[in-house]
Amino acid sequence: MRNGGEALLRPDDGDAFRQAVRALRHRADMPVTFGGQAAGGTMRLSELAGVRTNMLKGLQIRAAAGLGGRVLAAGRPAAVSDYASSPTISHDYDGPVLAEGISSVVAAPVLVDGSVRGVLYSAARGVARLGDRAIDVAMGVTRRLAGELAVRDEVDRRLRLMRAAEDIGHREQVALEEVRELHAEFRAIAQGLDDSALRDRLHHACDRLAGLTSKPEETPTAKLTPRELDVLSQVALGCTNAEVGKRLSLRPETVKAYLRSAMHKLEVHNRHEAVVVARRQGILP
Repeated sequence: MRNGGEALLRPDDGDAFRQAVRALRHRADMPVTFGGQAAGGTMRLSELAGVRTNMLKGLQIRAAAGLGGRVLAAGRPAAVSDYASSPTISHDYDGPVLAEGISSVVAAPVLVDGSVRGVLYSAARGVARLGDRAIDVAMGVTRRLAGELAVRDEVDRRLRLMRAAEDIGHREQVALEEVRELHAEFRAIAQGLDDSALRDRLHHACDRLAGLTSKPEETPTAKLTPRELDVLSQVALGCTNAEVGKRLSLRPETVKAYLRSAMHKLEVHNRHEAVVVARRQGILP
């Protein structure tokens, strides 16, 4: 089970259950072991060792039904020495159990953070005296399995947190790029306006956009002219000089002149550094 089918790096938990079933058979010194994962109040027997039939394979166990269902509901281990005649369990699954010839059974829950994630069984074909050792061995194996599942859960949790942070960061970056594009577009519109009052309002709006998206790391030292800022805002979007000229209705030589002047005021040597420093000073968003 992979937590609702999420595409995480987690290996199939069925492999861990399979290994646990094999380990239980070796340690419990009982000929038959089996188990499966629980979800939604039911459990499916998927891992079996030492069986003679396929009757138990894929069997769906309901909470409180049979020995395994009792363990699933209570979250505590249980055992019966004579399954067929035991008065302590329901007999919903007598058919497949007795077809396998099983009489003595120990069932133990796989508990992770108080939740039953599965049940492991060890069984014998014949009536046997089941003491505390049989339950202790089963619980030892289920505890190790639970520890493995808990580690996998924690890895999944951390991966989800990382991915959530990456998603938030991506959305913030997209929003920031949109603001930068709007900033450049507003400045381009403003420079073509004849209405000085409206042009000033747009410039003021652009200053607010820059202030909303950045916390100046340095005290602004450069006083760029509106034209220099117009050019630099377009350069910040990755535009070439020719593209800047086309957007602002300026000749490429004029764009170069404004850009050189802005670089000089910002005390940098190239256009990339100019954008970085302008953002650091809160001049650009």
